Amino acid sequence: MSNPHSEQRSRRYTLVLLTMLSAVTFMDRQILAVLLEPIKREFGFTDLQIGLITGMGFAVTFGLLGLPLGRLADKHERRSLIAWCRGLGGCIASLGAFATGAGGLTASRAGAALGDAGGGAASMSILADLYGPSERSRVMSVFGMGASAGALLALLLGPTLAEMWGWRATMAVIGCASVVLAWVLQLTVQEPARADRMVQPAGSATPTTTTPAIVLIWREPVTRWLIIGAACALLACLSVGAWNMALLSRRFNISLTDAGWISATGAVLSVTGNLISGWTTDRMAQRHLRWQLGVPLVALSLATVFGMGYLLMGEQHFYISIALLMGYSFFAPWWASATYAALSLVVPSQRRATASAMVLMSGALLGNGLGPIASGWLSDVFNAMAPGQGLRYALLVMMCVMIPGLMAYAKAMMFYPKAYRTLYAPAAA
Repeated sequence: MSNPHSEQRSRRYTLVLLTMLSAVTFMDRQILAVLLEPIKREFGFTDLQIGLITGMGFAVTFGLLGLPLGRLADKHERRSLIAWCRGLGGCIASLGAFATGAGGLTASRAGAALGDAGGGAASMSILADLYGPSERSRVMSVFGMGASAGALLALLLGPTLAEMWGWRATMAVIGCASVVLAWVLQLTVQEPARADRMVQPAGSATPTTTTPAIVLIWREPVTRWLIIGAACALLACLSVGAWNMALLSRRFNISLTDAGWISATGAVLSVTGNLISGWTTDRMAQRHLRWQLGVPLVALSLATVFGMGYLLMGEQHFYISIALLMGYSFFAPWWASATYAALSLVVPSQRRATASAMVLMSGALLGNGLGPIASGWLSDVFNAMAPGQGLRYALLVMMCVMIPGLMAYAKAMMFYPKAYRTLYAPAAA
């Protein structure tokens, strides 16, 4: 007979370890944003070149591997997939320490992409099997906290390590940390059974279909609009995240360390907001199913208001600008845990990792790929017209992408209750 307390400890251990791996991977993704200025000075890059380096290696790799690895996670053992992808990704990322130009730095970004492509969706699939629907938003918020915690660690440790050892050693240390944690995961975590509580409605088609999983997911209105909404949120948020350290330094003429502390405070609020969002979503969804997506819709609306206010405020209003940035930082991550939990509740288990991979891939191609590149290009364009203001105007344009994202979440919220009741066993509600 199984021991409930032992099972609970095992579930929590798996959640903590997967979250730590996510944090280190995201720290590696964000560290280049923290180290932008010293790297730019060493190589003489333009903002457009920095955007290409930051986004291209990650976007191309994730674009090629994200969905295939998501399908692999749906069909085979997920623990080993996560361990290999996170570990190998850390190795590749650490090689950025030996880069001699843009090519080497761009290639090193492929490491973080491999870690996310093989680790993100598979981790959420495991957690969906370990935790029931009433806990899922909270669990996804804890796992999602890894991204905010990784950004925080990058902001706090990045400048310090760079000042002590240089930016090259900093990149190497973070990459090696992923390798160590991946090894621990492989040795200490067991692959959980796939606990599929989804039911097939009477008279519906059998689960054995030759239609590709991507097509089946995209056909459903709720998942289609969720993917579009999440893509818009990722494009706006990751564009700001990639450039905000540089913006603070340039706009308010403060040191990189001071900009790091301001950004770190925002990251703390993002971690807090991420945790609160999962708890709030689970509580509100018990009152009405639409709140599963209503919570991220309201939070993203507030994040848009705060974010635009921060970018529109004049340089002379430093403290008001920082307060608006903190408000944006708190509400910006609220969409993630509710979205991934919603996907796990309307998509059968044999397609869960693929659905999550589709959201992650939209973030890789748009948020990590197009976002930094478009922001850098727009910054150079606007800077020619308004010297010193180009980056601020560029990020304001990217923030406007939130508006169609809000419309997509509103559409998804309309379809969500029916999709949930159609596919999910009433006993699990």
